[in-house]
Amino acid sequence: MEAFVLGCGGMMPLPYRHLTSVLLRRDGDLFLFDCGEGTQVSLKRLNLKWKKIDAIFISHTHADHVTGLPGIMMLSSQVDRTEPLYIYGPPKIAEYVESSRKVLDMYINYPVIVKEITAPCVVHEGDGFYIRAFPLQHTKTCVGYTLEELDRPGEFNPEKATELGVPRGPLWGKLQKGESVASENGTIVTPEDIMGKPRSGRKFSFVTDTQYIPTIAKEVRGSNLLICEGMFADDCAEQAKEKKHMTSRQAATIARDSDSMRMAMIHYSPRYTDRDLDLLLRQAREVYPRAELTKDRMIFDIPYID
Repeated sequence: MEAFVLGCGGMMPLPYRHLTSVLLRRDGDLFLFDCGEGTQVSLKRLNLKWKKIDAIFISHTHADHVTGLPGIMMLSSQVDRTEPLYIYGPPKIAEYVESSRKVLDMYINYPVIVKEITAPCVVHEGDGFYIRAFPLQHTKTCVGYTLEELDRPGEFNPEKATELGVPRGPLWGKLQKGESVASENGTIVTPEDIMGKPRSGRKFSFVTDTQYIPTIAKEVRGSNLLICEGMFADDCAEQAKEKKHMTSRQAATIARDSDSMRMAMIHYSPRYTDRDLDLLLRQAREVYPRAELTKDRMIFDIPYID
């Protein structure tokens, strides 16, 4: 699993910083989280196969998170696509999509399925994973997202299988799928006899825009990678509170309290140049020493831990 930062900026695009967007690639599935201005540029520069984006997850309908969406929808009509494009988001996302299609007279040659989120829930599921939405607190309805994989089967022990009289071949496959089989002498061999302990899946979390609330840490607990808004430095804490955003120190607090393995900040205020971002990083690391900064077109590998 890999996360590609397509844009890390907030409020307005800068020459060196597109607006917030992250693409997550998992076993051939492509999921886009927010779709700010400049998303297509980074997709092209990273040579990503945007044609196969399965679903788009919008945090809220402020312009810096959705202005790239009409372009992505129209771009997808330039190829033969039969699979539906799912778009998830809070109330107003359906109206935004429909009005954009109408006003821009979009040519769309594939199904577009828009689902609005009204409560914390699982919004999307696939083979071995699910994506859940949970509430944030911003100046308009906003949600965060987690993609969490189910536990994987334990490692198969071929020596143990041979010792118990299960010959190499289809019976090994059945054991790996969780089925019991008969050995050569008729004894029943269960997966528990052969397989190791279940291995944990991975978890990716995406949090922006919001003021600090302790419940976020519970939602993103145990993330292998947490992408989290860290918009302001400490000296702008009052402004952050007024506009319902977070400081980098508050983002780090969420990472620490959630036992996240890795946290990278996103959605910076345009007041900070790339050089100024070191201040945000230093303040975050006072709370969570492993804090990182995202930058446009940065790639994060999310490996299994066992």
